Amino acid sequence: MRGLVMVNTGDGKGKSTAAMGQIVRAVGAGMNVLMIQFLKGDWKAAEIEGLKHLPGFELRRFGLGFVMPRRRTHPIEAHQARVVDAWAQTVLEVASDHWDLIVLDEINVVLSNPELNCVLPTDDVLKLLADRPPRLHMILTGRRAPAEIIVAADMVTEMVMVKHHYTAGVAAQRGIEF
Repeated sequence: MRGLVMVNTGDGKGKSTAAMGQIVRAVGAGMNVLMIQFLKGDWKAAEIEGLKHLPGFELRRFGLGFVMPRRRTHPIEAHQARVVDAWAQTVLEVASDHWDLIVLDEINVVLSNPELNCVLPTDDVLKLLADRPPRLHMILTGRRAPAEIIVAADMVTEMVMVKHHYTAGVAAQRGIEF
């Protein structure tokens, strides 16, 4: 089996959700799956609660939430430290050869953000993708995937927002957005 690199990117909703659908499929096929969340905070997302019940699935959350300056609740140095920790864990787990699929949730946002890319350069990610065990599948999610990541990937899906209920003032709803 040849491991694939898959990228879910774009401004539309559903990048992480699509990765979670792939997680369900992989676990259903008897695979061991790890999801490392680089940026999302520890809010109670319903899909995470559901995934926790799957045998063969493990989640590691490192994020502190929003990184955008207007919405940031932690200093950028705290976010940077979490990215460094998440990457160190990623490198260890890829080298372990235990997993069949590893999802790096929101890593594309890290790579496209100059305040975070300074602690995790795109070249480091490209090297890991090239050097991973040949059977290991990986999914990289998040907006603004760097061009080099798109070139290195076997499959790229771009989520495009055509219409979104937020623009009509409808708030996020549990079970739909989280």
